[in-house]
Amino acid sequence: MKRSIRKVAVLGSGVMGSRIACHFAGIGVQVLLLDMVPKGAEESTRPAERNKLVNDALQAAIKSNPSPVFTKDVVKRITTGNFDDNLKDIAGCDWIIEVVVERLDIKQLIYEKVEKFRKPGTLITSNTSGIPIHMMAEGRSDDFKKHFCGSHFFNPPRYLRLLEIIPTPHTDPEVVDFLMQYGDLYLGKTTVLCKDTPAFIANRIGVFSIMSIFHIMEKLGLSIDEVDALTGPIIGRPKSATFRTADVVGIDTLVKVAKGVADNCPDDEAKDIFTIPSWLDKVVANNWLGDKTGQGFFKKIKSAEGKEILTLNLQTMEYGPRVKPKFGSIDAAKPVEDLKQRIKMLSASADKAGEFYRLFHYSLFSYISYRIPEISDEIYRVDDAMKAGFGWEIGAFETWDTVGVAKTVGAMKAAGYKVAAWIDEMLAGGATSFYKVENGKRLYYDVPTKTYKELPGGEAFLILNNYADKLVWKNSACKLYDIGDGVAGFEWSSKMNSIGGEVLEGLNKAITTAEEKFKGLVIANEGPNFSAGANVGMIFMLAIEQEYDELDMAIRMFQNSMMRVRYSSIPVVTAPHGLCLGGGCEMNLHADKICAAAETYIGLVELGVGLIPGGGGTKEFALRAGDELHEDEPETVTLKDRFFSIATAKVATSAQESFDMGIMRKGHDEVVMNIGRRIAEAKKSVIELYDQGYSMPVQRKDVKVMGRLGLGAMLAGINGMWRANYATDHDALVARKLAYVMCGGDLSSQSLVSEQYLLDLEREAFLSLCGEKKTLERIQSVLKSGRPIRN
Repeated sequence: MKRSIRKVAVLGSGVMGSRIACHFAGIGVQVLLLDMVPKGAEESTRPAERNKLVNDALQAAIKSNPSPVFTKDVVKRITTGNFDDNLKDIAGCDWIIEVVVERLDIKQLIYEKVEKFRKPGTLITSNTSGIPIHMMAEGRSDDFKKHFCGSHFFNPPRYLRLLEIIPTPHTDPEVVDFLMQYGDLYLGKTTVLCKDTPAFIANRIGVFSIMSIFHIMEKLGLSIDEVDALTGPIIGRPKSATFRTADVVGIDTLVKVAKGVADNCPDDEAKDIFTIPSWLDKVVANNWLGDKTGQGFFKKIKSAEGKEILTLNLQTMEYGPRVKPKFGSIDAAKPVEDLKQRIKMLSASADKAGEFYRLFHYSLFSYISYRIPEISDEIYRVDDAMKAGFGWEIGAFETWDTVGVAKTVGAMKAAGYKVAAWIDEMLAGGATSFYKVENGKRLYYDVPTKTYKELPGGEAFLILNNYADKLVWKNSACKLYDIGDGVAGFEWSSKMNSIGGEVLEGLNKAITTAEEKFKGLVIANEGPNFSAGANVGMIFMLAIEQEYDELDMAIRMFQNSMMRVRYSSIPVVTAPHGLCLGGGCEMNLHADKICAAAETYIGLVELGVGLIPGGGGTKEFALRAGDELHEDEPETVTLKDRFFSIATAKVATSAQESFDMGIMRKGHDEVVMNIGRRIAEAKKSVIELYDQGYSMPVQRKDVKVMGRLGLGAMLAGINGMWRANYATDHDALVARKLAYVMCGGDLSSQSLVSEQYLLDLEREAFLSLCGEKKTLERIQSVLKSGRPIRN
């Protein structure tokens, strides 16, 4: 059966329901969002009163931060209503998602009403996080059961990539296959097929990890601040680490899931870990539940210095100032960019941090070994769930591979930790890792057959690191791979993936090599971010030492490298994701095509450090503004918009928003919903461009600039911002230089100029600003604290 999802009904408008509705609207689907008629409005005939609950919930979601929508206008696709008046409207929906309160009796009551209006064949799923799926479908019709399963989104649905699909014995396999594919392709999710077991996969392993950390913490006498320092980005986990995560999720929710596993999994060999520590009971009894009650493990207060975050002392149950933990092994590991190397270092260290990591890993590895095949037959589903649902950079089985399976099993047994029998059988059979790469394909160890199998979706989920055996060239920062079908893949790795001399050397080498041997080039990487921009540390050093000739050469090299991306004999396609700022944005502006992950935050932010975009970004915005000028429109509109985009250091909050900013081009560039598919889509685009008969573009000498006509209007706007105290003296100085370049300089009238002419203006302005004391103060502030000062 061919299915298409044109309209979705979301039943329940709470925190999850309203945000699920927003995410569907964001991908272009019409949404019907329903909830109860508020108490006291039962007799009213006014829709505003009867729909107050659902409307208030939706407005609260739209105003929340981070935003649940890619762009504000998508909200127009959501129609609101209530269960009494509008449940009949679900007859026109292709998928009904129930997101009401976590009570079996209430869910069953809703389903009974749904059956009266749902047309046969319509998908019906529940967003429950813990109620057994099969129990919810009891008493329903055969058609309902056939099209019913669990669809567990994680909060916030736009940003957390996990969607757990949990079928019942009655669910039609076609329904499961459709939801797995739809969630991946259209919702941008890592869809994980789960068994109908308590807490499914991610919460079962995630909550175990947190509870295990609580017990290890007690054993080693660690504080909350110490644990969060040990369990955050240093080991590839989110900044919120352990205790901050609990505050965000809700400490009562964490306790509820832990108790649910303990009560519903009597045969779990580690059920004692789910026992709630006495101090945790006290925290809940005090109603210190985290962000929802204003305090939990942390408490935000106003002090003389401003806002201050206090930490709970679990011995005294009193809040005190945060204490920066000191671990020698952590300090030694911080400069190491490679996560797997860091984990190896930390796990082998001799201090208390090393002891913590060993105990935590032994506990985690033992637990996941016994969960196969209880919660999943395949190990990769466990890793996928933890990466997409809890933000782990590498999964639990991947971590075990990193520290060495055989070696760790021996140490675990010596320390009194058991492993499931299949682990011993795997090692005895000569398999020493859970994953391996062969011929650019990633394989996983399949427990039932005791063989290695290819991970599903290998062609669609292209990972550059898998092509290590097809390395064409490398330097200390960059790698160029042959990724098949005549396409080369270029990546670099540096702090925040910043772009310095070695990266530019690598980029030029990659393009030259691709011109000689390949159809085209994909530029991407596997780091958390595409690039935070140019290496400002190098710029600062050269500027402080007044090495202006070297600085001029460095800027010229950056500009030439970006122009090489545009003007080469092969198609160059970028696949950005995460932060893509400054120089990273400029690289994308010059590519033949951008295949961006939906969650790409892109912009030209140089004004924040007192500079203008100097790698061709200012030139490119001026060029595009000139191309968009039309006789029947006011001539400075698009130029003004682009000017303010740079002048305010605006960053698109999604790839979709970057179209409105003029960074991505409508009808040309592409948004890829699933971040894991972006590199494969970029590769496909390279091949398409090549097959269409790609030829190298010619450098432009016909760029339309406004000269004094545009410059006067811009300078007046800058002066107004300065007089109204929206801009400091230095902001205004930088903005004036930006306006000068974007208008083509002091030309008496509208003129046609070359790209090189604009690049020269851009470089001169950039260089002059590098000599400004206040610019150097801003750069120094960014290097020291990560944020610029306002001077």
